[in-house]
Parts: sequence; structure tokens; C-alpha cells
Amino acid sequence: MTTLTQPTPAAGSETDLERRKRLRTVVAASLLGTTVEWYDFFLYATAASLVFNQLFFPDQSSFVGTMLAFATFAVGFVVRPIGGVVFGHIGDRIGRKKTLALTMFIMGIATALMGVLPTHAQVGVIAPILLLLLRILQGFALGGEWAGAVLLSVEHSPARKRGLFGSIPQIGLALGLALGTAVFAALQVVFDEEQFLSYGWRIAFLLSLILVVVGFVVRLKVDETPAFREVQELAKKSSAPLVDVLRPAVRRNTVLGLLSRWGEGAAFNTWGVFAITYATQELDFEKVPVLLVVTLAALVMAALLPASGLLVDRYGAKRIYTLGIAAYGLCVYPAFALFGTNDLFWFGAGLVLVFGIVHALFYGAQGTLYASLYPAEIRYTGLSVVYQFSGIYASGITPLILTALIAAAGGSPWLACGYLVATSVISVIATSLMRERDLHL
Repeated sequence: MTTLTQPTPAAGSETDLERRKRLRTVVAASLLGTTVEWYDFFLYATAASLVFNQLFFPDQSSFVGTMLAFATFAVGFVVRPIGGVVFGHIGDRIGRKKTLALTMFIMGIATALMGVLPTHAQVGVIAPILLLLLRILQGFALGGEWAGAVLLSVEHSPARKRGLFGSIPQIGLALGLALGTAVFAALQVVFDEEQFLSYGWRIAFLLSLILVVVGFVVRLKVDETPAFREVQELAKKSSAPLVDVLRPAVRRNTVLGLLSRWGEGAAFNTWGVFAITYATQELDFEKVPVLLVVTLAALVMAALLPASGLLVDRYGAKRIYTLGIAAYGLCVYPAFALFGTNDLFWFGAGLVLVFGIVHALFYGAQGTLYASLYPAEIRYTGLSVVYQFSGIYASGITPLILTALIAAAGGSPWLACGYLVATSVISVIATSLMRERDLHL
């Protein structure tokens, strides 16, 4: 099996200056690209909480409208596995670089078109249908983004810095969320409620065009990864990467990877998505302060993710990921207890703890951990399968589940907390069952 290797074939004749320049370009392409893609994807999540339930589902009650908005949010996660399989195949057959440029282009077009959509008041039922179609396109594009960005970074990395480089795409996710919530907060400060709902929210989506152009140009400048070049030179391309991912030799890693991600996906969409709705509807906090708190927590996470990568380089991805997921499970009830004080300061403190600090610990290890589960010839598809298929139950439906559980408990969050703790337990067990000899780094 082909493994992640030091980029000696192409880099052996590099000068030190050329090597540093190449690595800077890789870091910029990976970080900027994932920031733009996740900005686009989670911009929808923020809008689902604050805008879409009013403009695209206005005839429903507040609860039903929110559930419908979150349902269209979840659709993006349902479509992501299809994109993961399609782009994973392209990435393993044609290359990481070209695939990532294509995913960014599709995502940017879909997000920008959301910014010019007519509302339900203007065209009736056609409005939510168009919104749903663009959300599907978003999910399809993002399905191929994460795995490619991780591989672009990890497969270019120096041997002793794989953990650090593997954390870079994760920083892009945190920055993308922070950028999306910050832009929405700023627009609500600049515009009054009527102006914001009329046209102000659209600016956030149209800004995506500028970001996509910059990210697209940077990604075109990066070289193909050494691991993929080695696959090409040795003629070891898989003719059917998806089939190979499910073969007995790597099936165990695939199943454990799918289960290990349950806690991470549930955690991110609880703290980064559901918490906004919970704080504004259940706790009656103002929207702008809540968005700023989420932005702060995301920025703290972005700042700490490199530290997680350094810990991975010292102690191993499996150990750091397991430790972080366990810490998340232990913090769920205390976090919701802080939320229950109905004090914005303690709400912010709880969110920074679980989202900014604890989430950073294990999220920074995830890319390197999953990249180590597969040989290079099927690695893009393998990462996509694990990350995107798990996204359906681990990420996409989490806001729906939590909203339903809290409603069933008469407004109490403790039943929802039990669900989140269960996801942590499942992930800890699955990750601990990954044998070190299975990790092909």
C-alpha cells in the first residue's frame, strides 16, 4: 500500500527557499479555500436561524418554521456524501488540486445565487424550492472539499509536522463560521430589522463571490501533492476507489471512522448552529450579542487548533482525538447549566469553553487521524466517505434532534444533553478501537 511519504521525489532538488515558498502556498491554499467554503456553508446555518424561517416559511408557526429551515439545512448534509463519492473519485483519479478548484467554483456560485433569491412573499412556494435546490448544490460541492483540503495540506507536510499541517484545514472551518456570524452581526447593526430582512442579509451571500475569486486563484498556484504524484508514477491508481474503501482490508477503519465522528459532528452543530437558535428563542437573548459570542468562540478555536496539531505530532492523533471527545462529553451538562443561568456572560463563558477550547483539542487531530486510515490511491474517497456520510446523522440532523428533544421535555435541555453525551461515548469507543497498526502514516 502507498503511504504518506516525505515529498522527496519532487522536493529533493528544492532549495530551502523554494521548499518554504511551496509550503506557504500550500498553507494559504488550504486555509483560504476551506475558510471560503465553510463561510458559504455555515452562512446558510446562521440565516436558517435568523432569516429563512421568516422569509421562506412565513405561514408556519415559529417552531415549525424553524424546524423547516433546519430541515433544508440538514439536506445539505444528506447531499454531501454524493459529492464526497463523486469528487473523491475525481480526486483519486485525476488529482487533489483540480478537484478542489472545481468544488470552490460550484460552492461560490450556489451561495451567490442565494443572495438574489426571491422570497415567499414574492413568488410563493417557488422560493423555498429554489432555496432547497441551491442548498443541495452547496452540499454537493462541500462533499468534496474537506477531504481534498486535508490531503492538500497533509500530503505536502514535512514528516514531523503532519499533525500541525493537518490542523490547518480545520482552522478554515472555524474562521469560516466566525466570518459568517460576524458579517451577520455587522449587517444587523448597520441596518434596522426591516432593512436587514428586506435586503441586508443578501450582502453576506453576495460577498462570497469576492472570496471565491481570491481562493480560486490561490488554489490554482499550488502544486499537486507528492503522494498523488507517487501514485501516478507507480501506476497504482484505483479503478474503483469507493469499492476499495469498502473492501475487508480497510472496511474496519471505515466503520470505526464513521462512528468516531458522531461526537464531533454533533458537538460542532450544537455549539456553532443550534446554540444561536437556543439562545435567541429559548433564552430570549438579542441576536447580535449571541452572534458575537459564537464568533468569539470560533476565533478562540481557530487560535488553538495549531496547538492541537502540535500535540498530535508529539502524542499521536488517536490519543488526542480520544481525549478531546471524552472532554466534550464531560462538558455537555455543565455547559447547558451555564446557559440556563440566562446570563449572557455565562452563556459566552460556556460556549467558549466547549466550542472554543474543548472542540479545538479534538478537531485539530481529526484530519491527520482520518488521513492515516487509507493508502494514497483511495485516500480522497476514504476521507470523504467517513466525513460526509457521518455528516448526515452526526451533523445535519443534530439541530432537528435537539429542537425536538427540548420541545418534548417541555423546554428542558437535559434530555438533549443525554443525546449529546451518548454521541461522545460512541465516538470514544470507536476511536479507541482503531489499532495503531491500522494507521498507515
